[in-house]
Amino acid sequence: MFLLRSLIGSVRSARHSPRLTAGFVPGDDVLLDAPDERLAPALVAAALADPEPAAKLLATTRDAGEWEDRDRYVTRLATFAYSRDEWLTHWLSAAPGDPDALLVTAQLAVRRAWESPARAERLRELGPLIHTVAEGAPHDPVPWRLALDHARGAHAGPTVFESLWEQAVRRSPHHYGSHVAALKYLSAQWYGSHRAAFDFAEQAADDAAPDSLVRALPVRAAHDRLRVPPDRDPSVPEARIDRAADRALALSAVFPAGDPWPAEVRNLLAHVLVERARWEEAREEFGRIGAHATSFPWGSAQGAGRGAVREDPLRGFLAARDRVGTELARRTPLWDTGDGRAGRGGPGGH
Repeated sequence: MFLLRSLIGSVRSARHSPRLTAGFVPGDDVLLDAPDERLAPALVAAALADPEPAAKLLATTRDAGEWEDRDRYVTRLATFAYSRDEWLTHWLSAAPGDPDALLVTAQLAVRRAWESPARAERLRELGPLIHTVAEGAPHDPVPWRLALDHARGAHAGPTVFESLWEQAVRRSPHHYGSHVAALKYLSAQWYGSHRAAFDFAEQAADDAAPDSLVRALPVRAAHDRLRVPPDRDPSVPEARIDRAADRALALSAVFPAGDPWPAEVRNLLAHVLVERARWEEAREEFGRIGAHATSFPWGSAQGAGRGAVREDPLRGFLAARDRVGTELARRTPLWDTGDGRAGRGGPGGH
């Protein structure tokens, strides 16, 4: 918490599935943003305009304090409601004060406002809703993570953001979503710098448990750093990017291959490894990912401003994986001459 406060001050002044084999899963078998076994039934019911399974799922996560799962489920349910919200309308009509229904509604509203050309103005209009949802959560960090995202888009100052951060970590000191929200605020794309983002991410990773996703926070900072040419910001040396990847590799190795829980972290790590031309490690990481491709980072916008083009995430994932195979094949001799020299033409070849 102290580190975030000091960094913001500087801104102011300037669970498991069966193990898969290590080989690549065929492209046709790759699943993009596949829901886990708890979320899938809720989405199926929502498609039939039935909110009850979603309501039960979120109530369970709230009562059990399963904050990481809760955060994921709220985000995914809001994403579903973005195009099909009848079930959410029914839920709110039947239980207008339900904290879970209000949280999904607020998440959806923030997303819609975020995509508006008048983003900041639309987000500021949502202030009372965000405040109501967050203040009604004495133990839940997820509404406060949403408040952090809202504050960033609404151009809230460092003092406001820091107060929201303190509320979030008071409820869950190592909540991954809240840390990601803070990292975004401190990023060079928003109100900080690449160095500030790395400082925060590395300290948070040092303080986290060995199996916490927060341990991979530096690789998110590395991903952001790799989006700009090195000569535009030399404040973060390449060695620091590689150390971030090393830390994420150590975390990934804690979980079984094919486990959906660390899928987003693994996809992000694979992306960074490809960018750093660490081909063998990238192949191993794609093997750990298995069938669980995620939209982030493969669906990141290409370009800048309103002219940015968002790449198809599954196509981006498969292209990167294929590139790894191609690069490794280029570096692998096809046959051995028997005298310690490698050959590539085969018998009689040139």
